[in-house]
Amino acid sequence: MRVALLLPLLVTASLLPAQGPAPKPAAPKAAAKTEPTSETARRVFLQVLDAVDAGWFGQPYQGITSVEMQGTLGIGLSGAAVNQKVDSLSQGQVKGNSQGGQANLRVKGTYFANGDFRTDLAGDFGTLLYTRRGTRGFLYSKEQNAYTTRVDLPPSDAPRTYMAWFRQTLNDIKAVYIDAPTFKASVAGEETSGGRTLQRLVFNAPTKPWDAKRREQSMAQSLGFWKRGRLEVLVDKATQMPQRLDFRNDEQGVQTRMDFSYGAGNKLQAVNISNSSRGMEGPGWLRLGYGGDGLMSHVAGELASQDKKVSFAMDLAWSKTRTPNELIAIPPAGATKRGREDLEIQLMVGLASRIFDLQRAGLNLRSVAIGGK
Repeated sequence: MRVALLLPLLVTASLLPAQGPAPKPAAPKAAAKTEPTSETARRVFLQVLDAVDAGWFGQPYQGITSVEMQGTLGIGLSGAAVNQKVDSLSQGQVKGNSQGGQANLRVKGTYFANGDFRTDLAGDFGTLLYTRRGTRGFLYSKEQNAYTTRVDLPPSDAPRTYMAWFRQTLNDIKAVYIDAPTFKASVAGEETSGGRTLQRLVFNAPTKPWDAKRREQSMAQSLGFWKRGRLEVLVDKATQMPQRLDFRNDEQGVQTRMDFSYGAGNKLQAVNISNSSRGMEGPGWLRLGYGGDGLMSHVAGELASQDKKVSFAMDLAWSKTRTPNELIAIPPAGATKRGREDLEIQLMVGLASRIFDLQRAGLNLRSVAIGGK
């Protein structure tokens, strides 16, 4: 639900320092003159991490406890893409007959750094309300007049402000790339472009090859694609800001290139994406706007391929005074309580029928493990 806010962080995820194997002891005469290349790469990425934190986030978010997001989300799929997804989710039990379609959603949400939130979604598929305050919350469907109270719990170490939230996110990534001996790091030379000196760094943690027969994996595996693979990044030596990255994880089918553009104060302005990831080959972009207070005020992006496109545009309003007590705590009166799996399957069936016009004459979709737990 926090896609628009997290996108800049997901970009950051592949830009952090990695740790290679401990260097062999150097000869006494060379020790004072030569720094091992893996240590150099790690040191430079520590500088990148600090520069990203200061330029992209940092001081403007001190004391900010919440953000309100409002905008649109568009999803377009061809008939072939829908049919392929139906076949995959049902493990071949269902053959789709979709002509494809376009789903447009209106999104409005309030998100607190401590993990409390409320998200309202409305559009072609219906109306949903998803909220959590502390350990209690619910997901409600207006069309079904039904809800479930089984929601994911907030993190136990959630911060109070977004300045700390951004830093904590970067520290989580730092724990993988620096503290864990996963990546072999190296310096691959320097080059000059536009009067700038760029340093090329490479971090490598080999993965398994792509398995086309593998149909499912956990959410943690999907979101953790950046924890292994090969990253090559160009860093501006003067600003320590990343200029370009190439990342691939063969096992997850991820391969992408990102080029970064900056404004005053090293604030991120744009990311141009060339995506070769399996199932999403094509161009993409991310654009950010800022208010006079230095806070992000607008974020928009798009990923496109031959048979699908996802786009979004969100306005952001940050606050130091809003409190979680403003979030609704109970479902609408008269709504029916359901189990989480039951409600999710019904929502997916409704999504398919409303958006993609799937032809399922006489088919009992509830007998199919669409989102099998």
